[in-house]
Amino acid sequence: QGEKLWDALKISAYVFSTGLLMFTALVSSVSWFMQNVTLGNFWQTAWLEFYNHMEGDEWTIFLIGTALVPALAFWGFNGILLVADITGKPTFITRYRIQLGKNDPVDTKKLWKAIYTALGNQFFISFPMLVPMFYIMKSWGNTFSEELPTFQWFLVELSIFTVVEEILFYYTHRLVHHPVLYKYIHKKHHEWTAPIGVVSIYAHPIEHIISNTLPVMTGPMIMGSHIVSISAWFSLALVTTSISHCGYHLPFLPSPEFHDFHHLKFNQCYGVLGVLDFLHGTDRVFRQTKAFERHKVLLGLTPLSESIPEPPKKDE
Repeated sequence: QGEKLWDALKISAYVFSTGLLMFTALVSSVSWFMQNVTLGNFWQTAWLEFYNHMEGDEWTIFLIGTALVPALAFWGFNGILLVADITGKPTFITRYRIQLGKNDPVDTKKLWKAIYTALGNQFFISFPMLVPMFYIMKSWGNTFSEELPTFQWFLVELSIFTVVEEILFYYTHRLVHHPVLYKYIHKKHHEWTAPIGVVSIYAHPIEHIISNTLPVMTGPMIMGSHIVSISAWFSLALVTTSISHCGYHLPFLPSPEFHDFHHLKFNQCYGVLGVLDFLHGTDRVFRQTKAFERHKVLLGLTPLSESIPEPPKKDE
């Protein structure tokens, strides 16, 4: 038995190490190609042209990168979703609805309230918070460098940003679920048991500061990141949270089942990636549902609500 166990361990170690080496080689090759053959030169040239056009005005460059570009990404993506929410078309989107029969169509009065709140949070909370962030980033000295970070370094930063956001969002999110705070702060966000994309930043101002904005801003401030990296991260974070709230499990996009289930049940699935939920056991109910089976990237065109349907109710 001991020899069999040792042989199994050696085989496992060999397979794991070989796979790790192959994965590392693949990532390095792709990163080198992206950096030196295609996108690296293109983005460096584009950045220098933009920097020179702005005459090195760091404050304007910072506002464009951290406010304008992410806002355009957010409202551009959500604009498409809002058409589907309001009109029920195109069916290519609406047929992938997670909570069937909900927001079909969306309540217009409730929707406008969410839009006004989202805009208010952006203009009166997120944008003013960029002022202290600007001076923190400026103190690092490389945020407005004329030389862009390498593609490999951007991937490292992106990984760190994601981990920092996961930690801060999970614990601040659980904090606002405390009974003392929930009634006065987080209940506003949970008015939507079947969320839509714009609801991702529909929240009480305090929640928007501690759970929506700070977890995303902290990573770049710790790393002293370049403004281009910050802009890409902010845009990615806003689009990703819109996907997790959108209510549609669309093909080839990250699965929104995890956070959609949180809105449905309130006391499950607090995080972004689900790692801390697994460690703390706050996804146990979710793991026993059909939603968990559907929690994967849809690689075909058949809606997962059809291929993995909810079990029929007892009274049916």
